[in-house]
Amino acid sequence: MDDQLILAAVRRAGLHGGAAHRGAPLRAVLAHLGITRRTTSARAVRRRLEELEQRGAVRRSRAHGVAVWGLAPAGTRRLVAAERAGRGPVLGESPQHLAWRRGRLAAGQELARFAARLDAGLAEAEEMLATLPAGAGAAPHSDRWFALGHRLLGDCRRLGSAWHCLHEWPEPSDEHADRDEPGPGEPPALRALRAGRRNVTLWAEPD
Repeated sequence: MDDQLILAAVRRAGLHGGAAHRGAPLRAVLAHLGITRRTTSARAVRRRLEELEQRGAVRRSRAHGVAVWGLAPAGTRRLVAAERAGRGPVLGESPQHLAWRRGRLAAGQELARFAARLDAGLAEAEEMLATLPAGAGAAPHSDRWFALGHRLLGDCRRLGSAWHCLHEWPEPSDEHADRDEPGPGEPPALRALRAGRRNVTLWAEPD
């Protein structure tokens, strides 16, 4: 693998990780190269990083006990010179763009199903509400309300998450890290509710 491609992956991994000045762990560098961990190719990249470190192109430090790789000034100059000459390395799709694309795809496939499920839950709630005037003999047991409330919360979260992924999540640029940042003046309680709304794997969690 070309050294410049590895340098570009180190730079982009650090930038997208929000710590470009410190670097990124090997797993992040591999992800930007499209290489699976614990493979022959991954071990080869690790060896090349060590060689680049010896030549002064990258530097290694530690963050939270994990080794991270960052560009040294010599490596930055090398990349910039290649890019100015029109010979800059071209990386594949970044992990954050891949997450955005997969999120949009999954949301497009699931949004209608989530809406139908929520609609059914709301209809059930309306039916249960209609029985309340009849008194304790006909109205549902309190446990049904608790169970339905829990289910409706999950349905609303899935629908909100899918809607965000499909309509509100802007396409990320490779020039900076993609963060789901809170809006100005956003209440902390709402921020907590929004946590994980871009994580489509949470849609499979049971209610």
